[in-house]
Amino acid sequence: MSDSPENIGDLSRRTLLQRAAAAGLLAVPAAGMLSACAGSEPTKSADSGAAKSKDNPFGVKDGSAVKVVVFNGGLGDQWAKEDKVLFNAKHPNITVNMSSTQKIKTEEQPKMATQPSDLVMNSGADIMDRSTLINEGAIEPLDDLLTAPAWDSEGTVADSLLPGTVTDGTQNGKFYVVNVAYTVWGNWYNAALFKREGWQAPATWDDFFALAPKIKAKGMAPYVHDAAHGYYPRWALFASIWKAVGKQPIIDIDNLKDNAWKADGIVAALEPWEKLVKDKLLLPGKLDHTQSQQAWLDGKAAFIQVGTWLKNEMSATIPPGFEMTLSDYWTKPGDKAAKDVFASSGEGFVVPSKAPNKEAAKEFLRAILSKAGSAKFAELTKSLASTKGSGDNVQDTALASANTLMKSGTQDLISVKFPDFYADLDKESQNLAEELMAGRLTAQQFVDKMQAAADKVAKDSSVKKQTRTA
Repeated sequence: MSDSPENIGDLSRRTLLQRAAAAGLLAVPAAGMLSACAGSEPTKSADSGAAKSKDNPFGVKDGSAVKVVVFNGGLGDQWAKEDKVLFNAKHPNITVNMSSTQKIKTEEQPKMATQPSDLVMNSGADIMDRSTLINEGAIEPLDDLLTAPAWDSEGTVADSLLPGTVTDGTQNGKFYVVNVAYTVWGNWYNAALFKREGWQAPATWDDFFALAPKIKAKGMAPYVHDAAHGYYPRWALFASIWKAVGKQPIIDIDNLKDNAWKADGIVAALEPWEKLVKDKLLLPGKLDHTQSQQAWLDGKAAFIQVGTWLKNEMSATIPPGFEMTLSDYWTKPGDKAAKDVFASSGEGFVVPSKAPNKEAAKEFLRAILSKAGSAKFAELTKSLASTKGSGDNVQDTALASANTLMKSGTQDLISVKFPDFYADLDKESQNLAEELMAGRLTAQQFVDKMQAAADKVAKDSSVKKQTRTA
């Protein structure tokens, strides 16, 4: 798989890669295990002696240096270089030593117990396991960053962040990970094509099924999806379930509550997907993520389901005049949470506990999360930043449509936690999603099998149980 700017959240492709890497399932070097620092007391930075102020809330000392390591994946690293310029405009006497890599774990983990970098973007396939970093005291809690003044707006840093960003970076009641990107999921279409044909983008399943014959009449498949990786269709299935039944039934599912999968409305939420397959509205073939995305760009299908990393990932092959536009997942009459949007933050920075200049690292994070920094991030990556308003002034149909979708949604974001809690149940949900989208399972059979798989985990005393409260 290519490196791309999704991450962003509970069910993202990067989350799967991270979980696999942490479990040793990916071919990542084993050098630098954190056991060397387990049980040790984090080294505190020396008192900088600098006066603290609104423009320098952490007391960063002139003449000091800060080492920043950036993950150079699908988002690139130019946005971070712009943050360096922004930072030095306010702090000209602080040296920023910035480097970029895709080998975060390989290069940074061996240094965590001795002389780590000050600020590390912990992302990509070669990622350091977050829980291990936290449990071994290897990274710094950053709650004081949240309460610090925002760089160039009123209020605190926390006030400036999009919903879910603080929660996504919090573990054991403390804030550790600063996610700088924000992914929104939904159904994509080519607005230019729809204008030419006089088609209206569907808002409901009924709208879609009414439009589908007109799409087929033009020699196109109404829909295409990644049929090679089960977590792609699973995003859409879970979004449909949440929209239909609301938040509480999903919390029950995540908490392995008895018969949670049998809640009223769950089967009905999945029946439109079953119908889409049975009515042969999918482009044939077991295409993977980039193949399905390219087929969509080539005009072989009208809709594709994926996140907002799409434009950056496919930038080299987008046809001239193609207006990549995101719409929300379609709903049914009576859905309880129709306006809830599937979105989450990702691409997380951490500050090592033994970093020599933690104060400057936190100050650099303030710059990244600033209005100016996040606007430049959105401009360069065509992806939303986790700071509010990042996409407001970017002239790009893909980003503008994602921005509009976020603004039209509620404060409740669609999220499903059990894939992060239980690896075996996660894998089973992927397998069953593939089976449903291949027409080998009905909606009812999918739900029955998910309930059976959840029951198996719930009854297994060797599996440590997790609890979701919100």
